[in-house]
Amino acid sequence: MIMELPDSVLRYLGTPRPMLIGGEWVGAESNGWEATVNPADGKVIGEYAIAGKASVDQAVVAARQAFENRDWSKITPAQRAKLLWKVAELIEANAQELAVLETLDGGKLFADTLKGEIPAAAESFRYYAGWCTKMDGRTTQPSVSEKEFHTYIQREPIGVVGHIVPWNGPLVMAAWKLAPALAAGCTCVLKPSEQTPLSTLLMGELFERAGFPPGVVNIVTGDGSTGAKLVEHPEVDKISFTGSSATARKLLLAASGNLKKVSLELGGKSPVLVFADADIDRAISGAAEAIFANAGQVCVAGSRLLVERSVFEQVVDGVSRIANSLKLGPGFDSESQMGPLISERHRNYVHALVTSGVREGAEALSGGEQCSGVGYFYKPTGLGNVKQEMSVVREEIFGPVVTAMAFDDPEEGIALANDTPYGLAGSIWTRDLIKAHRMTESIRAGLLWVNCHGIPDMSVPYGGYKQSGWGRENGWDGMAQYTELKSVMTLL
Repeated sequence: MIMELPDSVLRYLGTPRPMLIGGEWVGAESNGWEATVNPADGKVIGEYAIAGKASVDQAVVAARQAFENRDWSKITPAQRAKLLWKVAELIEANAQELAVLETLDGGKLFADTLKGEIPAAAESFRYYAGWCTKMDGRTTQPSVSEKEFHTYIQREPIGVVGHIVPWNGPLVMAAWKLAPALAAGCTCVLKPSEQTPLSTLLMGELFERAGFPPGVVNIVTGDGSTGAKLVEHPEVDKISFTGSSATARKLLLAASGNLKKVSLELGGKSPVLVFADADIDRAISGAAEAIFANAGQVCVAGSRLLVERSVFEQVVDGVSRIANSLKLGPGFDSESQMGPLISERHRNYVHALVTSGVREGAEALSGGEQCSGVGYFYKPTGLGNVKQEMSVVREEIFGPVVTAMAFDDPEEGIALANDTPYGLAGSIWTRDLIKAHRMTESIRAGLLWVNCHGIPDMSVPYGGYKQSGWGRENGWDGMAQYTELKSVMTLL
């Protein structure tokens, strides 16, 4: 059954969507308007403004004024907490509309979005509302001389923050960035992906309804050139970016002008290690979910399946059966089990990597083909007979493609897991918890799961080692990214 779109969403899409700047909704300048497309059928669903230099300048100035005027940073922590809590309530009250826009714009399964990502976005604001009243400092006793000092260290908001959000989780990742920054007392300019701006723009309306002062939250829309203008801006104190490693390298050069602070949540090539003593049925189901959820368009996707040799065939066959059984279709069809990739260009990229792997000797155990018909669908794919040097093993694919390799002992499993330029996440499947903890000590990744994969929680820091990024999101560590430490020494 295919769900009908609510009238409220149809009305919302009927008008080109402006940007939120300084408490006003601002239309496009000379850059004009851009269409956004439903990846399930390739049809235009709406239009949004393209921000040029003038719009970015206006947004940053508005954020700077709100910060310097202390419209936000110096209201009481309890007042900030109430406003963040109100945003959480409004997200929940508008969950249906937000989930529909996420599904239209990004191709996600509607049920997953409604029950997963929208509540997660609300929880982010509710979680950080609790932290507003708990940011404190400390005292210390210097030993620099025999003289007496009153010495303390306090945390202060870093200032104006530019947030750049990807297309694979636009609303929840916007929440992950905005909530801790706002809780710390910062003001923000958010740029959503040009491929999925709609739900974020609707969330901007919720900030207004919650009663946020003008300029505290600003939203500018556009492509990479808009993001570059935000990164380069000398009045931006920090950039928080989620996206590809290639884009991050360009961003770092652009941010160097005023040496602004930067945090990066980048890609991954996460291993799923399955031992012979695991609950095999559970591991098979978990490994399939780890790579095929959201068509593999997940930063922590379990794209490398590493299996102890004695159960290799059993596990790989099980994952392949699940891959072959999945029903692909639009997110609003209740029978769909996997949606499309975000764009035709991205589908071509995924297919090119798979084709390259097969050409180098990999065996397609399932899938390996683009789907015919409308929409940017790609068949869930498993590749065997792969080698570490293959591009399909080493590069982030960001699609429903998993490579499978066997290992003979834990040491070899660790070596394979760590043989990657990435270090974002991974999972270990075993009934032996001593073995599990030894493995977690040895695998170089920022987030590891045991007998599960991809379970998020607001209290758990999220980020990676190596080329998977700098800094952390979520938890207290995520809020600390938006603060500066100030030390004060008073001679008595």
